[in-house]
Amino acid sequence: MADTALSDAVVGIPDVWRLRARGCWAEAAALLAPHCARDAGAALRCAELLIEGCFYQLDGWGPAEDALRTAEAMAATDEERGAAASERGYLAYGATLFSVRDRADEASSAFGRSAALLSPASPGRPLLDFRRGLVAENLASNPAAAKAAYRRAHAGAVAHGDVFLTSFTWRHLAGLAAAEGDLAEARHGFAESLRIRVALGHLVGAAPALLALADVSSDEEAAPLRAEAARLHTLLGGIPAWLPVALP
Repeated sequence: MADTALSDAVVGIPDVWRLRARGCWAEAAALLAPHCARDAGAALRCAELLIEGCFYQLDGWGPAEDALRTAEAMAATDEERGAAASERGYLAYGATLFSVRDRADEASSAFGRSAALLSPASPGRPLLDFRRGLVAENLASNPAAAKAAYRRAHAGAVAHGDVFLTSFTWRHLAGLAAAEGDLAEARHGFAESLRIRVALGHLVGAAPALLALADVSSDEEAAPLRAEAARLHTLLGGIPAWLPVALP
């Protein structure tokens, strides 16, 4: 994807995106809060923001759950219900991944419900495929199924012009390539992920992308990448919360 211009189709409302990209998920959600009682789309986006924040901060699960319930109650179409079910699965996956509570069965059920509601051509389908890949990789320990899901997600994201999602599909496909010993493919994927995040101004995602690329680079190339990751992590107040173990 060469076109990484900031657009509503990629990142949503510009003010919301700027806050989200800097790790200010609660503040971004607050901009949408006045509209959530009458707009299903705003309610869903608010839940998405707070759920995403849980993955970076390892906190805020209660408010995210409350926002998701509102989005589920507001959903009136199959597309809206399918998107809300995808968020339900993602929240349950996160709670399981970070050992908050084992909700793996709930995640699987919600993703299945989402797949039944979202048409194959839905713009939400690539994100669902990606999330099912995460479950396959990190909960089911099935890298083959994860790779197939990530590839579907990547193709769908490209088809729908979802540049932001491709930064994640590149990253996770690269991670699988690294695990298989294909360092050239891993470097390419991690570099693409980093390039997109920088182009979109996604500061909170840049440090993990820098470190991932550093891990498959020579010592000489890796040192400045790790130094920049540490600088950004400090600048953003220690977000992502799980990153310090990997910093120099």
